[in-house]
Amino acid sequence: MKLKILFLGDADNSVYTFLKERENVMSCCEPITFSLSPYDWIVSYGYRHILNQHQIDESCNPIINLHISYLPYNRGADPNYWSWVEDTPKGVTIHAIDQGIDTGDIYIQKLVTFSENETLTSSYTKLKNEIEVLFMNSFDKIVSGSMVPVPQTGEGSIHYVKQFPGLKSWDVRVKELVK
Repeated sequence: MKLKILFLGDADNSVYTFLKERENVMSCCEPITFSLSPYDWIVSYGYRHILNQHQIDESCNPIINLHISYLPYNRGADPNYWSWVEDTPKGVTIHAIDQGIDTGDIYIQKLVTFSENETLTSSYTKLKNEIEVLFMNSFDKIVSGSMVPVPQTGEGSIHYVKQFPGLKSWDVRVKELVK
């Protein structure tokens, strides 16, 4: 029997395609105004809205979030940019959503290496590809319960949309951003 999954975020990616081919999926990129209880699982990827505690509590399973940073570093907005500016570990994380911003328990994460010729565009594309593959390889283990999330450790960092200084181009070489 197919799982009933709510996909939060833009459906133009391989994660949504993967889920759609296997499961009964509905997508939403607007703020949630309906009950989450009918869904077996909820997957958030690039979703720009915060879920409240009631929404989290009404989900019958942990809400899965795909984040392009190596948590606990660079929680929140623009994690790729901040990992270069603050010279923090670079990677991707699949975690459960809780009431904080990217503070939930971690299912799996992966460090990602880059060349010194990377741009913000090329590093973002690489992170996006890495998180999508990691999710597709981990999905069955997550929903079967054989992959158990563990609490995050360390203080890390968090950034908000209003902190982003803006750039003339995303083709800036990342080595120019490192402090």
